[in-house]
Amino acid sequence: MMDPHQDPPLQQESQKYDAEDAGDGRPADNSSSNINDATSDSDPEALAQVPSGPAYSVFSKSTKRWIVTMIAFSSFVSPMTANIYFPALVPVARDLDVSVSMINLTLTTYMIFQAIAPTLVGDLADAAGRRPAFLICFVIYIFANLGLALQKNFAALLVLRMVQSAGSSGTVALSFAVIADVAVSAERGKYMGIVGAGINIGPALSPVFGGLLAEYLGWPAIFWFCMIYAAVWLIPYALTVPETCRNVVGNGSIPAQSWWNTTAVDLCRARRRKRNGESLGGARTKQKLRFPNPFNTLKVAFEKDLALLLFYGTLTYLVFILIAATLSTELEAIYHYSDLQLGLCYLPYGVGCCFAAVMQGYILDHNYRRIARKIGFTIDYKRGDDLSNFPIEKARILPASPFLFAGVAAVICYGWVLHFETHVAGPLALVFLIGLCVTGSFSILNTLLVDLYPEAPATAVAAMNLVRCLFGAGGTAVIEYMLRAMGRGWTFTFWGLVLVLFSPILWVLTKWGPGWREERRVRKLKEEEKERAVTSRP
Repeated sequence: MMDPHQDPPLQQESQKYDAEDAGDGRPADNSSSNINDATSDSDPEALAQVPSGPAYSVFSKSTKRWIVTMIAFSSFVSPMTANIYFPALVPVARDLDVSVSMINLTLTTYMIFQAIAPTLVGDLADAAGRRPAFLICFVIYIFANLGLALQKNFAALLVLRMVQSAGSSGTVALSFAVIADVAVSAERGKYMGIVGAGINIGPALSPVFGGLLAEYLGWPAIFWFCMIYAAVWLIPYALTVPETCRNVVGNGSIPAQSWWNTTAVDLCRARRRKRNGESLGGARTKQKLRFPNPFNTLKVAFEKDLALLLFYGTLTYLVFILIAATLSTELEAIYHYSDLQLGLCYLPYGVGCCFAAVMQGYILDHNYRRIARKIGFTIDYKRGDDLSNFPIEKARILPASPFLFAGVAAVICYGWVLHFETHVAGPLALVFLIGLCVTGSFSILNTLLVDLYPEAPATAVAAMNLVRCLFGAGGTAVIEYMLRAMGRGWTFTFWGLVLVLFSPILWVLTKWGPGWREERRVRKLKEEEKERAVTSRP
């Protein structure tokens, strides 16, 4: 029976994986001398001799790198789509003859669909595979951008931005899910950092692209650019990136079961082998696509530890998205910058996000190893760790805390620097710190979310998307009114203090989270036993 808190392996002959591990840079378990050498210094984070079993992933190191590279570029799409639009808000409002408040409504509806769409995409990805989910999302996204580039009225802009959001917003949940498919918990931080860098490059570069395109080619060029980017990514993905979903291909050793889970290259090879009368290898059971169930996402929100994590992660997201959404309009009002200059002002924020993504990966993996050493926990890089005996909440939350409180100080200072209309270097330096600290904290909480729900990581991240984007939609709808009523200084002081007020949630998670996680593990094992008993009846 599979333990849902252990990185779930596929039960196959262990000898096959020992041979394949050599190509992935890990020592094989069938070499006792290697194991003795590795553990001679009594370092519990070294690979210890464990009972023979399957590898967590049979993908070679080069294949993993290719998968993660493609996923990082795909994760760029959702934040790019949201942020590339910000420098063009004023010219779009002017050309469509509507107010900036009306254009801000397209941000609100975008976030509503950004919340809803991943609930469908996440469940589809966990049930049918990552490839069909990616392909559907990108096809929708391409056609939505085509329509946006050609439309000439506000109603069309509003509707097509919703469709665009439906296509792009699921890519973040899918990206985190792919990392959970191929990386064990002990090295997940590094890979999450790579994908996080892709996500956070969006706030750094896309406003610059948006400003350049709006300034020299007109704002419709923004959507032409998004369409071309998606099409260029989709071609190599469809041709070469394999299915990784563990519910579909296990640890990668089971052949893809349906054409939508198979790369175009593998389909051509299979047809050639079939013509030559060769065996295709492995049993292929035809898998049926079913309509995704969004209520599976809601189940995540009713788990005690996950609900608290979702809530605080949402507050963290809300703070930095409100700053990103108002940065262009506030700087335009104070400094009277052009579209291009406003786009360049997003660079410090995005650079801070990128630094945070890269740093947090190494910090999380280092802290994981440090805690493992402290409690005498043996890390199994080959098959994955049984997290039921490891304080994963502490390993993830501890590095996030100093980043978070430094970010709160930066948010409050940012509000008052805008209030007093200082030199532009002040707010730009502070948005760098906000990107580094607040966005970095949010990324760490996302990593913990995947660790706590390994059996359906795409659904778990989709739950975070649902909650944070609904709150974000409400926040962007009222932030202009807050700024007018409270002023810049007190508005951002309020949001910084909200993070401080609810910060004890993190302590609660480290204190009682492991117990709640164990309750969920035992409950799921009992549910599996009941299902097995029902299916085994004649």
